[in-house]
Amino acid sequence: MSLRSKKILVGMTGGIACYKVPNVIRLLIKEEAEVQVVMTEAATRFVTPLTLESISQHPVAVQMFPSDEFVGTRHIDLAEWPDGILIAPATANFLGKVAGGISDDLLTTIMCATKRPVLIAPAMNPGMWSNKITQRNFKTATEVLGWVSVGPDAGDMACESSGMGRMSEPEAIFEAVMGLLSAKRGAKKKA
Repeated sequence: MSLRSKKILVGMTGGIACYKVPNVIRLLIKEEAEVQVVMTEAATRFVTPLTLESISQHPVAVQMFPSDEFVGTRHIDLAEWPDGILIAPATANFLGKVAGGISDDLLTTIMCATKRPVLIAPAMNPGMWSNKITQRNFKTATEVLGWVSVGPDAGDMACESSGMGRMSEPEAIFEAVMGLLSAKRGAKKKA
């Protein structure tokens, strides 16, 4: 399957695994997808918007209400624009917000408004991943909202611990996006 003319929104939340996302975007663009990136403020501390603009060839959206541009319905436009949405990394904070229906930044507002298929790539410390509240929030995202997950994987962490919670590698995330969009295509054919 080619991603030619497929529109993919990549949402990035604040975790060290952000460093892997530019490689995921490069893989998507290599397959001729059009990619737009939305970052939380915390994500900008790990990878700069300029880096992602250079790779995606689109402006990166961060603020809900930037002072220098019209954004009255941008969250709705971005919720309806893509064929699919990838959230990488999907932090414990992000999972908690969406499971609780909190829409307090541009990304969580988009996620509240979208009806598009969503793939999440969870990434956090093993203790955070195994926390019962995080597991409940993950279950809400996957079972109630119907989002698909790639990972997390087990491995070494930036915090010098090891265990479950490591974000999947870019190639695995790319393959999961391909699967998400091909499943959507198959659903359209049946209709």
